[in-house]
Amino acid sequence: MFKLKPALAAFGLIAVLSGPVAAQNMFAPVATINDSVVTEFEVQQRVRFLQILNARGATRKAAIESLIDERLRGEAIRDAGLTLTEGGINEALEEFAGRANLSRAEFTTALGRAGVEQETFRDFVLNGIAWRDLIRARYGARVSISEAEIDRALATQRSGGSNIRVLVSEIIIPAPPPQAARVAAIAEEIAQTTSPAEFSSYARKYSATATRGAGGHLPWQDLANLPPVLQPLILALAPGQVTEPLNIPNAVALFQLRDIEETGAPAKTYSAVEYAAYYMAGGRSEQTLQQAANLKAQVDVCDDLYAFAKGQPEGVLDRETRKPSELPKDFAIELSKMDEGEVSTTLTRSDGQALVFLMLCGRTAEQNAEVSREDVANALRQRRLSSFADGLLAELRSEARISLK
Repeated sequence: MFKLKPALAAFGLIAVLSGPVAAQNMFAPVATINDSVVTEFEVQQRVRFLQILNARGATRKAAIESLIDERLRGEAIRDAGLTLTEGGINEALEEFAGRANLSRAEFTTALGRAGVEQETFRDFVLNGIAWRDLIRARYGARVSISEAEIDRALATQRSGGSNIRVLVSEIIIPAPPPQAARVAAIAEEIAQTTSPAEFSSYARKYSATATRGAGGHLPWQDLANLPPVLQPLILALAPGQVTEPLNIPNAVALFQLRDIEETGAPAKTYSAVEYAAYYMAGGRSEQTLQQAANLKAQVDVCDDLYAFAKGQPEGVLDRETRKPSELPKDFAIELSKMDEGEVSTTLTRSDGQALVFLMLCGRTAEQNAEVSREDVANALRQRRLSSFADGLLAELRSEARISLK
């Protein structure tokens, strides 16, 4: 699933992608799958569409593999006699466009300006919806979640999460509006690497974090203590793989999984995080960064910041306590790396014109967290259905006649 930015124009790629396409036979076959053909036009459309979504797999090779999988899914859907209602189709397309706070008509118009046909958007969304319907219809009755399984899952959560810890490297690249398009292109390039050494080289060159000199290397961390937005992304990676670029205010973040292990000790979880954010004019200028370094040497706890904010305009200092899931995404990433009293000067606000002096005040340990049994059952059910879907697709691939041109 893709979480789109508030407006498609903000993707910073439309102007890049809307230029003329080199003359070639756009309808030449690129791959044949049984009696179906994938054309050059479809491949270029898919790459362009995924680039606009800022999604992983926006490469020619990945687009071809994705289209092959869609052909195989489509055959299985037709063989099952499954069709979507017109109401279901409209709802699916409207929901997808709504992730960018656009109507379906506005979304397709914006795609058209970027050279992406309406059918490319429609086929991409509807194939996924129909495939999920097929998997539910075919395997739903075989997925029965027992009360004992729910109890075990709840016991695992209450004993301190997944007992998994990860070794991760990070890159956060400042991206004020004038540099947003250039940084987006750099981030897409970084996201394709599977080499820890290459990722570290990118970190030393582009990252604004304190780990830049160490090639972006972070120490072992409990998975449960990472920001909620990061946990499923990291868990979905194999060692060496990199997350898709994460867009945060005035920056882009990427993370590479270096190693993962299961531990016997339960991970600590927290119900609330308290932080202070002191906003310093000048952004990431050399002068402001030096002022932040001087301030860092003078404060030990969050209360110390009040003296420096005294007499300044209201709003120059924020001090809040929030649930981990309610933290701003960029704050959550930085705070997850910090101990009480530590400081980060990686982030900015006001289109890069204000440096965020971010300090962790403290964390509140989670106690007696309320977890819905139905939510746990749904998560277990979805995980099992996903396994069935992966198995069916692998079976379809093994039985198909696939030829690349």
